[in-house]
Amino acid sequence: MRELFFSLGKAYAMSDVLELVDVSVIRDGRPLVEQVSWSVAEGERWIVLGPNGAGKTTLLQVASSYLFPSTGTASILGDKLGSVDVFELRPRIGLAGAAMADKLPKRQTVLETVLTAAYGMTAHWRETYEQADESRARLLLDLLGMADYTERRFGTLSEGERKRTLIARALMTDPELLLLDEPAAGLDLGGREDLVRRLGALAQDPIAPAMIMVTHHVEEIAPGFTHVLMIRQGKVLAAGPIVETLTPRNLSLCFGLPLTLEHQDGRWAARGLPMTK
Repeated sequence: MRELFFSLGKAYAMSDVLELVDVSVIRDGRPLVEQVSWSVAEGERWIVLGPNGAGKTTLLQVASSYLFPSTGTASILGDKLGSVDVFELRPRIGLAGAAMADKLPKRQTVLETVLTAAYGMTAHWRETYEQADESRARLLLDLLGMADYTERRFGTLSEGERKRTLIARALMTDPELLLLDEPAAGLDLGGREDLVRRLGALAQDPIAPAMIMVTHHVEEIAPGFTHVLMIRQGKVLAAGPIVETLTPRNLSLCFGLPLTLEHQDGRWAARGLPMTK
């Protein structure tokens, strides 16, 4: 049954999912990210962690091919930006985030919202879908706990329901790279924990696509994520396997505040140290 969600045997080299070499993005003379070198291999699940304004979403925009580097080179799924037709590349990349939510019609049903991804569209028009498309959309919604919401209008959903619909939509094309931009932002405790549980199941699926998730809360990191890139003021502070790289020292440097860090049962928690008198 899982083969309905994800294809087996992707034919590209391990280093070809994402490779950034000395990438900088400069706007109005100011670097949003500066000389970032980073590679993501097939099967890896990355967290991009850092404070607000650190450049996390900028990196995700480069990884999604919607933003080109000012300097340096970016290769996605083996193709170099600037030398590939991005309209052929983008269907191979699943993207879920607030920017995508803003583009989707609020009156469209949840099922239509997921189905339109099969054509690379945001709104249903005159296209027709095969039964296999609808079956896949319904099964993905079921995977994300949205099976009972298929006929609900997207604009009537709660924040958590909307986030889960967006992830189902991002998986509709069987992407080779899944990008999640702060998927738990704005959720209450129950909504966050439900989403983290579902993301953990996805991250631990060996035939799921390579994943990159942006967050600024370690509590949102689900079990199954394998690596972390920590960024501050547009520069990479640390990157590598999560159990080696996500340390109290690195976390404190990343957020500019003395922090403690706990890791238990695959979950992380951080707290600030008490202020001294």
